[in-house]
Amino acid sequence: MIQKANRLNNVSEYYFSKKLREVAGLRNQGKPIISIAIGSPDLTPSNDVLTAIQDSLSHPKAHGYQSYQGLPELRSAISNFYNDNYNVNLNPTNEILPLMGSKEGIMHISMAFLNEGDEVLIPNPGYPTYTSVTNLVGAKPIFYDLTEDSNWEPNFEDLEKLDLSKVKIMWTNYPHMPTGAPATKKLYEKMVDFAKRNEILLVNDNPYSFILNDSPMSILEVDGANGVVLELNSLSKTFNMAGWRVGMLLGNSDLINTVLQVKSNMDSGMFYGIQQGAIVALNSSKDWFEEVNSVYKSRRKIVWKILDKLNCTYDKEGVGMFVWARLPQGISTDEVVDDLLYNKDIFITPGHIFGSNGEGYIRLSLCIDETQLEKALKRL
Repeated sequence: MIQKANRLNNVSEYYFSKKLREVAGLRNQGKPIISIAIGSPDLTPSNDVLTAIQDSLSHPKAHGYQSYQGLPELRSAISNFYNDNYNVNLNPTNEILPLMGSKEGIMHISMAFLNEGDEVLIPNPGYPTYTSVTNLVGAKPIFYDLTEDSNWEPNFEDLEKLDLSKVKIMWTNYPHMPTGAPATKKLYEKMVDFAKRNEILLVNDNPYSFILNDSPMSILEVDGANGVVLELNSLSKTFNMAGWRVGMLLGNSDLINTVLQVKSNMDSGMFYGIQQGAIVALNSSKDWFEEVNSVYKSRRKIVWKILDKLNCTYDKEGVGMFVWARLPQGISTDEVVDDLLYNKDIFITPGHIFGSNGEGYIRLSLCIDETQLEKALKRL
């Protein structure tokens, strides 16, 4: 048998990739599983976005290879979006790189800057892909603690005590997934200062800033961020375009060009129609955000009731499309998750898949309609 590459020895299959197969198997057995686990928007993009991709199909250049840097019109739309919503000015020519989803961007960035043996600061709890990609490129994950007591913010005094000589990248993600903790300007300033003093590339993953959040922020707003900070963003959550695979990387032109060296060898450009749809989405009015958030607010009220039935505690000020909740003291996360799945036909996410600091917590998604949420509530 052909042996797999050594780089896979420290990388396991993504949790949801495995678990969804199990859930599918239960459904095939006739189990009426309700999933409140996955953050895949069930709402649709706007009609204008759908019309844009339909109309694009007749364009003479629609079906050929596209630019590795995306259409100039798309980069201009991203620049205007950042200017209007974050008060950040970006040069569309060389400070913006459209991506086929920000998850791919995590790999591009890691391949562009990390050598074998380099170290990477990764939040615990945090998005599991930061760890798996770090392992795939032969670098070493160094986990930094986020806890409820510190409002899910890093302890910079503890970080400064570490040997940071080999640290090349620090991943951060606010509004934070999975906890829903929002960013603050003060936190971003501390992060930028820490990265500058220790010559670390700080990468902020920012796909949730418009979901149930009245104060969207970008770390690029901070003075001095240029040259030491990159930001990932995405249309997946904000505009219900998860399956379209549209993301973006933003920051200093030299850093962007370094990532482009990798990206240009890994794809042949984003489909023309998707880019046209993305342009229309980025030009959406404020009414779009209000309409989407009104749906999520209604769903969140039912999710809170579900969590009350489970005797959980949670922060009603959390933002994003998930609700993060603490289980009663002394109860195993897997015990609750398995009991709900096998005895109540409800699938939720255990907090420990995001890191050891997630043990004792669960995460519920708002990407499920109210009828299904009410059914889940009745089962409890």
